[in-house]
Parts: sequence; structure tokens; C-alpha cells
Amino acid sequence: MSEYRPDRWCVVKISQVKVINGLPQVAESHYRVFASWSGGYLDSDRWKLNSGITRVEEEGDYLLFSGSSGSVYKCRKTAYGYTGYGIGVLTNLIESHRKDGVVIEELKEGVDFLTLDYGN
Repeated sequence: MSEYRPDRWCVVKISQVKVINGLPQVAESHYRVFASWSGGYLDSDRWKLNSGITRVEEEGDYLLFSGSSGSVYKCRKTAYGYTGYGIGVLTNLIESHRKDGVVIEELKEGVDFLTLDYGN
């Protein structure tokens, strides 16, 4: 099991949209953590998209997002959002997957992540 502690993070909803009888329909959706880190003198900026949220727990100032791969993202509640680098990557992901019928939406700050239905 890996644990990640991002500098900034947000939750995205990823939906596969298919056209059925001429109308777009959401075929399936799931939630993932989009995490980003600011680089320093010796490191570059980086990002990760978790494997899919399966469970969320609260631990003091943090939310712990468990993923389907077994990894845990320990996210500080006050760090919701993204780095300057992260917004560029997320925007690129949103645009590049749209043509394949995949819709990526960022959930806005203030969502109660503890009560969302993660489909488990």
C-alpha cells in the first residue's frame, strides 16, 4: 500500500458518455483524486490521478481517500484545489478525453466527500 500526501488536490468525476437512440447517456461514472505537488530546487512539479475512490475517512485536518489499487491519498482539507502546474494538466486531461466521450468534471470545494456514493 502506498500513501501519498499531495500539496494540492481535488476530486473529479469521470463519466463515460454513450449515444443511445440518438441521445447522449451517461454509461458509467466514478470519482478520482487529482493530486499535484509543487517541485522544488531539485524536483519538478508532478501530478497523479488515483485509481478510483473506494472509501473516504476523516482524520483530524485530513481526508483519507482509499483507492481501488490499495493506495491512500492523505489530503489536507484546506489544500483543496491545484497548483499552477496542476490546473494546466487537469485542463489538458479534460480537453483531450472529451473527443472519446469521456467527461471529466471537477467537484467544487465544499462537497461533503464523506457522504458521496462511490459505488461500492
